Amino acid sequence: MKKHRGLKRYYKNLAVKNDLYIVGIATLNTAAGFNNQHLHFDKWGYGNLSFKRRKPHLDKLFRHFDLLTEQTTNLTDFQLYAVILDYNSASDALFLQKPTHDNWPFLFKLEDLSTTSTLTNVAINEYITNLEGY
Repeated sequence: MKKHRGLKRYYKNLAVKNDLYIVGIATLNTAAGFNNQHLHFDKWGYGNLSFKRRKPHLDKLFRHFDLLTEQTTNLTDFQLYAVILDYNSASDALFLQKPTHDNWPFLFKLEDLSTTSTLTNVAINEYITNLEGY
């Protein structure tokens, strides 16, 4: 992996920047739909190296989840969900979905969901377990 200069600034920006403009938060209140719009918070995969480097990306993911939850309280026909993988930080993402007119399946459903975690990464499993409200 090529050395990334400016990591101190990179992690500082993770803590303070709001990336919701990327998905077009203004379009959430319009009639237009979109299918599986998503945000990745660790596009370079820095969190794969250690949990210490992954935690700020997960913090940002859940902070944006809370922001979107607040901004979508008046919406109907809307889905918001997060996908977190054990050992691939670059694939962690926050997904937004509204119905579209191109027959894209709305209401992404998973069968047989349980409240017990299947994560094998101990640090991430502990992090998720200690979150409140999820």
